[in-house]
Amino acid sequence: MSTQPFGTVLTAMITPFDESGAVDYQAVWDLARHLVSHGSDGLVVCGTTGESPTLTNEEKLTLFRTVVEAVGERAVVIAGTGTYDTAESVETTRRAAEIGCDGVMAVTPYYSKPPQEGLFQHFTAIADASDLPVLVYNIPGRTSRLIEVETLARLSHHERIVATKDAVEDIEFTRRTLADVSESFAVYSGQDSFTLPMMEIGAVGIVSVASHLVGKQIAEMATAARDKEFEAARVIHDRLMPLFESLFVEPNPMPLKGALSELWRPVGDPRLPLIPAQPETVAGVLAALEAAEAA
Repeated sequence: MSTQPFGTVLTAMITPFDESGAVDYQAVWDLARHLVSHGSDGLVVCGTTGESPTLTNEEKLTLFRTVVEAVGERAVVIAGTGTYDTAESVETTRRAAEIGCDGVMAVTPYYSKPPQEGLFQHFTAIADASDLPVLVYNIPGRTSRLIEVETLARLSHHERIVATKDAVEDIEFTRRTLADVSESFAVYSGQDSFTLPMMEIGAVGIVSVASHLVGKQIAEMATAARDKEFEAARVIHDRLMPLFESLFVEPNPMPLKGALSELWRPVGDPRLPLIPAQPETVAGVLAALEAAEAA
């Protein structure tokens, strides 16, 4: 198992909105502190779960600043700076560094389907833009482009490209990645249901959605897996699996935002083109959570 450049449990943080659809920065502050108090070593701000495609650049920068001010002395803050535009990603990365973020996450450029050499140059440009460590986010189900193992291996030799968030959902792909990247390069699970299987073969942690609701349990599972106590980790994993699945019955973060508004405080509806989750979907999340807590 390689080093953990960002800790073990990172939460892919939602972006709360108010009734008018504006970012609710007070709720952002409060949620960041809540998550860090409930098992998160760090927070990923403005990722997929944070609805980054619908946020303006100014909103993103203010979100970075708000979370750094809220928890920067207690947790790692990773700014989601990647877009399908390399120049914009580079500039946002520079600004995130100025604000005081601890690292950046750069998603695979979406829609344009660049070749592997384009991906290599894109991520290299982001890494060269600041002194911050970079988490490369590989999620072909959303971007329509896989960062191939060979490209990850090349990227892993850049001094500031230190990890990948692997949401490929293919254990053999993860196994090949771990075999080919540099020894210091870390792999994080990008899907809650794959965390334990990935940590069993060498991943170092998770960028989690479910940690909004069961952060302490996920931290307990990940710590057990890190310590190679896989039987204990498996018990927690199996207990939480129905919850993991319930959070993706509809597109993320629709079910999560509905559940958080019921369980924590109102966090607003997702921005279009996402819509509020169906009541039965939210009820399913709540039921799965209740069952997990009762087990």
